[in-house]
Amino acid sequence: MKIAVIGAGAWGTALAIQLAKKHHVSLWGRDSVALDSMAKSRINSKYLSASPLRPAITLCSDIVVTSVFADAIANADVALVVTSTAGLADSAQQIQSHAEATNKNIPIIWACKGFERSTGKLPHETVTSILPPNGLYGALSGPSFAGEVACGLPCALTLAANDTAFAQMMTTELSGNSLRVYSSSDLIGVELGGALKNVMAIAAGISDGMHLGLNARAALITRGLAEMVRLGLAMGGRAETFMGLTGVGDLILTATGNLSRNRRVGMLLAEGRSLNAILADLGHVAEGVNSVQTAARLAKLHGVDMPITDAVDAVLFSGANPHDALTALLSREVKPE
Repeated sequence: MKIAVIGAGAWGTALAIQLAKKHHVSLWGRDSVALDSMAKSRINSKYLSASPLRPAITLCSDIVVTSVFADAIANADVALVVTSTAGLADSAQQIQSHAEATNKNIPIIWACKGFERSTGKLPHETVTSILPPNGLYGALSGPSFAGEVACGLPCALTLAANDTAFAQMMTTELSGNSLRVYSSSDLIGVELGGALKNVMAIAAGISDGMHLGLNARAALITRGLAEMVRLGLAMGGRAETFMGLTGVGDLILTATGNLSRNRRVGMLLAEGRSLNAILADLGHVAEGVNSVQTAARLAKLHGVDMPITDAVDAVLFSGANPHDALTALLSREVKPE
């Protein structure tokens, strides 16, 4: 199978490395200078650079690295979009334009997590408006740090798709070596889990940055999961999805792992850094920042109580003091769990 990986950041590169052990893989990115360098050196020095704890991660010679979209997507059996959520619509449109020009349907799988910022749509709502009625698509999500996947460490993900047979086929094709993929039909639940866990990770990071202890972090994670489930059910997701890899699994990883960008945002906010300064220094997208306002709006729209989400929103965009926001959470009226 030929897989076109659209997006040459850390996660796209990591997936390309693993999938190339089993498939023909092309890797596309927007930065032609960086892509040319990567094609020659076989190293993504910008996003997967070496460190004292990790040697340089190299791309095998079989991976075609290109900044020419048409070359990456040519003859592809499936396109795997690993851009930020903001880049999904443009990528899907380019894929569909190529599919129409070549008279070939190209299924799309995305591995981005969050809402489309301008519209508040979930990724599948964006893609559905672009693909033909018979188009095949799905969301790949779950607890995964790119550096670990690139190094070949074990990882389990979930693929939720609009067609059961397609989901089952692709889980078989994507699984192999250290990567295991499970299938699902709950696109809403899987996508909401991926978006909302980033918001909760920022809250956990604030707690850790204030040195409130492991008890407080556990409470935030648990109550954060309750918020995720409430909104998920209200929007048509299934409760069991949030008990799986793309719910509690991804939440635990993102809220506790030292490699989590969203947790780091929270920790730096607790130190008194401004959001603009944090994002400027981060060098990567922290989707929780882009997702929290949409999550808060959806909670109000569906009549769902999400106090942790509201607190993170207030800290990020209303100038609330992190200490005051967490104190307000802890002083809420006592009620049954």
